[in-house]
Amino acid sequence: MLSIGIVGLPNVGKSTLFKALTNKQVDIQNYPFTTIDPNVGVVAVPDERVDALAEFSKSKKKIYTTIEFIDIAGLIKGASQGEGLGNKFLANIREVDAIAHVVRVFNDKNITHVHSTIDPVNDIEVIKTELELADLQTKENRETKKGKELPQLDLLADKKVIYVFNASETQLAEGWQPDQKLLDTIKGSDYVVISSPLELILSEAGEDEKKEYLKEFHIKESGLDQLIKKSYHTLGLLTFLTTGEDESRAWTAHQGDLIPKASRAIHTDFEKLFIRAEVINWKTLLDNGSYAHAREKGLIKIVGRDYVIQEGDVVEIRI
Repeated sequence: MLSIGIVGLPNVGKSTLFKALTNKQVDIQNYPFTTIDPNVGVVAVPDERVDALAEFSKSKKKIYTTIEFIDIAGLIKGASQGEGLGNKFLANIREVDAIAHVVRVFNDKNITHVHSTIDPVNDIEVIKTELELADLQTKENRETKKGKELPQLDLLADKKVIYVFNASETQLAEGWQPDQKLLDTIKGSDYVVISSPLELILSEAGEDEKKEYLKEFHIKESGLDQLIKKSYHTLGLLTFLTTGEDESRAWTAHQGDLIPKASRAIHTDFEKLFIRAEVINWKTLLDNGSYAHAREKGLIKIVGRDYVIQEGDVVEIRI
């Protein structure tokens, strides 16, 4: 399962975002270190393709891919030396696939900032420095154990990062975007602009109400949907699908995976036992109304072990 660690300084809106993402109640208080142990929530990734294929196949159930979000308590300057329970938090970051770094860009006199001023560039640098210092400590510890067989270093600075700029609802409605200085600081990393209070409202709203909110704020999709897409892009992932009477289901693979390796997501034995597969794009299948019509037109490909899995492929594996 894909895991994303939500990090940032205290009081930047992490816990509010986490509650919105998972609809799981967490402590949201106006002081640092409320969240001492990481909160973990598993989110199903909504996928219209699964919905459409389930209807097409009259499937008994639908299964979406999932992302695990881990709310890691606020880091502060000195975390790498154990300040503010920092070591424990840094250990939690090591276990995730990617980091969602929440950066506060909103002003609110009722919510204190740990550095008493809104300076997103400085806030990003503080977190970066703490991760680099923690890596330095890891390297130094490795040096003291020379001569022993040790696993490859798992460095925090190597983790993929998606920046989550947390704006006010007013800033969001006005189309706030990071300036050039901020873009230079994040050095080409993926980013999303959200408003965590709005995300909380969206997470609790019905479908019609949600559409009205999105329209009002001139945004096409929720921050959750944006963050999921950016996470898949950042980590080089794609989604392929299976469908039938029992279930329609989405699976995750890496871009460039050969189909036997991708089929491990379905069952670990499939890579070894793979013979061939039938493959068709999900939309092509639906547009043709049935497997029989698609087969008649030669639209279903019979592929071997050298086929590279593609986004949106519907597959049937033969073993």
